[in-house]
Amino acid sequence: MLPSPSSSEEPDARGSRLQAEHRPSVRPRSPAAPRLVPRVNMANKGPSYGMSRDVQSKIEKKYDDDLEERLVEWIVAQCGAGVGRPERGRLGFQVWLKNGVVLSKLVNSLYPEGSKPIKVPDTPPTMVFKQMEQVAQFLKAAEDYGVVKTDMFQTVDLFEAKDMAAVQRTLMALGSLAVTKNDGHYHGDPSWFMKKAQEHKRDFSDSQMKEGKNIIGLQMGTNKGATQSGMTGYGRPRQIIS
Repeated sequence: MLPSPSSSEEPDARGSRLQAEHRPSVRPRSPAAPRLVPRVNMANKGPSYGMSRDVQSKIEKKYDDDLEERLVEWIVAQCGAGVGRPERGRLGFQVWLKNGVVLSKLVNSLYPEGSKPIKVPDTPPTMVFKQMEQVAQFLKAAEDYGVVKTDMFQTVDLFEAKDMAAVQRTLMALGSLAVTKNDGHYHGDPSWFMKKAQEHKRDFSDSQMKEGKNIIGLQMGTNKGATQSGMTGYGRPRQIIS
């Protein structure tokens, strides 16, 4: 006897209900929240601790407040009152020079009109990389002017106030070169800086060079003074007379 259609559908219905009851419920996926990336400002570093703090403290002690006053007077005399004046102290001096505009005007003032090495923007740059680029242009121009690499500060020394004594050293070297060149572009008191040692080249004639060959220089030794007279020969015992 064949089962009726109604009886064959009942087991299938019960199986479907059981499968639905044991099927894990799927919750709708919520949209992922955007990740918050912390903003890092490369120009503002946290305080130093431990050995790093000790080293930084020693570097800061090298900063000369009296030298700062002299450098400010020179920069104002060289560039004009339009550059303003900083607040007294190491941090005030750093803020004054940080964007590179005052430094660029300073090195430009040491060149004649028409050959300024740096283009100074009309408005001071506010973006970090623009300020650092302006400082880097000053360092390149100072090196071309004659400041040696050992007297140059690094951009981070000024921008993060890591070594303001190095900034003072670079400005002193620049001022000393300007005084030494004496080309009319230096403004201010010449006694603010020491003159660099200059080459004193001498020219000798051929006859003077030939006469010099007959003179024994002291570097070659001399036959005047102590001699070997009275010394015993090698291998012989020393004669002691009582």
